[in-house]
Formats: sequence, structure tokens, C-alpha cells
Amino acid sequence: MAAYRPGVLIGNWKEDACLEEDRLRDFIHKRERGELLLQKINKLQDNLLKKIQLSVSKDGFVHFGDTVMLLNPDKKSSVENYPGVCSSLTLAINLDEISMYSAKSLQVPCGVSAVKSVEPVGRNSFCILSVDGGAVGEPIRFGHNFGLGTTGGFSDQMLYLASDHKSFIRFAKKSYLQQVFLTNELSYLTCWRATFLDPQLRLEYEGFPVPANSKMIITHCHTNQSLAVPRNFWTRSYFGKEYEVICHTYLDSHKAEEDKNYWEIVTGNPSDKDGTMIHRPNPQPRRDQKE
Repeated sequence: MAAYRPGVLIGNWKEDACLEEDRLRDFIHKRERGELLLQKINKLQDNLLKKIQLSVSKDGFVHFGDTVMLLNPDKKSSVENYPGVCSSLTLAINLDEISMYSAKSLQVPCGVSAVKSVEPVGRNSFCILSVDGGAVGEPIRFGHNFGLGTTGGFSDQMLYLASDHKSFIRFAKKSYLQQVFLTNELSYLTCWRATFLDPQLRLEYEGFPVPANSKMIITHCHTNQSLAVPRNFWTRSYFGKEYEVICHTYLDSHKAEEDKNYWEIVTGNPSDKDGTMIHRPNPQPRRDQKE
């Protein structure tokens, strides 16, 4: 059979040309309004990774209204972890790929995870909130309730760190223990308290201000379980490999919490507005100072 020349129009060529023009026109309109999928992902990612300036503690304590990071310190002496999992981890917002592709902002309930990045950005910065009438600027105290909120780099919403008893439909995906998540409603599920690290001195330190950048235990008030990072359960998110965060109290043979439950409330570096206290070098003794 003789082939048609390139100039011959066959089939529904008029309808196909109109559909192509409509698709191009719709694409241009969405691009102008910022509604393209790539534009949404870039905007969400920019907010989550936006640099945040942490609050500076002038008296060495943590206060209501402070912007801080929650850091699970490194475990150099641990032998049960996999190689490369012993570094310091920070609590952060965890968004799966479906949420990244479909959401314009943070959706609830939202998951949390522990990440290796110790740079203060939108997704790993939290605000200390008062839940019992404490004034902004007043130090939080051991045994007293407080809340942990995060905006994730956005300015139109705040989510609160929460937990609840595990059930048949609500549990951590990897460890099957008590789940930790973010919600948009303040309740007793969003109340936490700081506990002194040494069990033998907890009664003596009850009611004392909580020092910043020091190891402590963060306990959930409703379930009396401590915030923990087991470090042997990891998940894959849009940002890469991250570690599961749960509420579970790990006790050793002396009935003391293990380092999986250790946390530090990290504040800003007064000598570097973009740095944190974990980046601040240790003071060196003077050469002329006698030992």
C-alpha cells in the first residue's frame, strides 16, 4: 500500500490538536499559580529544611517559649548497634513520599523520626510550650508538665508531639511498641515532663529548673513511658534513612534508664547565631594557668 505523505492529515487530527493546546494552557496556568507537583514538593522541602535560629539560654536553663532541638546523644560505647548508628540523632518530622507528593503543608497525624542531622532546620526544631499556665520565659522544672510544638518551617500551623497507649491499630511500624506522632490538638496526650537522669537523686531535684544541653529523661505523662530511640529500627523517608522514635522505658539491671532514653535539650550558641551549643568548642585551659 502506498504510504501517506507527511502533509496528509488523518484521523481526529483536529480534536488531538485542540486537546494538546488545552493541556499546554492548563500547564501554563498551574505553573503561574505554583500548583505544579514539582513546585509543591520544592516549597514543602524548602520549609522543612529552612534554617532556624535556636533560643540562647542566658542562665543555663530551658524556658517556656524557647526554640530548641531534642538530641539523643551518641553512643560510642555501645556494641549492640549497627556500624554508623552511634552518632547523635535529633527528633524530626517524618513525611513519607505520599505526603510529600500530595500535601501543600503538614497533615495530621504526622510521624516523627530521629535523623543524623544536628543542624537546626524547620523539621527538627521544637518550641517548649506551657500547658499549666506557666509564663513565657519562666524555666521549666523537673516533674512539671510541658508541651513540645513544631511548625515544620511553616507559619500557619503548629503541631504537638503526642503519644498514646498502643493498640491493635495504633503502634510503631517497626518495633510494634508505643507510637509517637504529631497532632494539631492540645490534650493530656501532648504533655511531657523532664526527669533527672540519676534515679537516686530524682526526689531531691524535683521542682528544680531543667538545665539546657544536659542529659535527662523525657517522660510521657499519660502513659508514663519515656521517649526513646532504639536505633536498630530504621525507616526510609523522602529525606533518606531515618530511625524510629517510640515511647518505651528501657531499664538495665540496676533499674535505671538506658542511653536509648537519654535526651538533651539543645539551645543556640551565643557566639554564633546560626550555631548550637553542641558545636561550641570546649574551653581550653590557659597555658600560664597552674595545674
